[in-house]
Amino acid sequence: MIAWIDVVLVLIFLSILFALASNRLLALIRISSFQGFLVPLVPYFADHFHAAGLSFWFTSLLIGIKGVVIPLLLWLAIRKASIRREIEPIIGYHASLFAGLGMILASIYISRILHNTTGPMPSNLLLPCAITTVSAGLFLMMARRKAITQVIGYLMFENGIYLAGAALARETQTFFVLEFGILLDLLAGVMIMGIIVHRINHTYNDIDLAYLSELKD
Repeated sequence: MIAWIDVVLVLIFLSILFALASNRLLALIRISSFQGFLVPLVPYFADHFHAAGLSFWFTSLLIGIKGVVIPLLLWLAIRKASIRREIEPIIGYHASLFAGLGMILASIYISRILHNTTGPMPSNLLLPCAITTVSAGLFLMMARRKAITQVIGYLMFENGIYLAGAALARETQTFFVLEFGILLDLLAGVMIMGIIVHRINHTYNDIDLAYLSELKD
């Protein structure tokens, strides 16, 4: 019988590949929202994270913020900016998809090397998924020009850190406290980026961060 945690992790892998291959900002926001629903379920389905009642409420809070609030803020940002596509990425979409597949293979190899030092995990896919998500988030931030896409890459990077915490943490309470602190910083960062995106679009009528190189003293 397939464990629920493995189903969730496979869906996260697929969402990463779809994100790397997509040029529509609205589709990227939907993928980010989808990931926001999936990622908090990973520690919930892991047996050693079932603390008395707390895990359900904490998971619900994370799903609400990652899956609803943050994607809604991003949708409002692209609506105000009237931008729908990533037109000229630094790295093309087919190359990005192949890079994503390479990240998955590399993460599996790295996780096998680290297996003896990390101890038992709820799923053999958990650490590879965490490494892949972190790598894909960094890749999106470096390979795309639009500010919104880079924010989504930042969100994916944070999701990877969350999964890594779920893979390596051994104390539930410590994990919850650390993740809640990261979540507050993430929410504040997205709100600030929304303001920055609006200002860039107001000044240059676009949200391509390449225009920032034109700034002078």
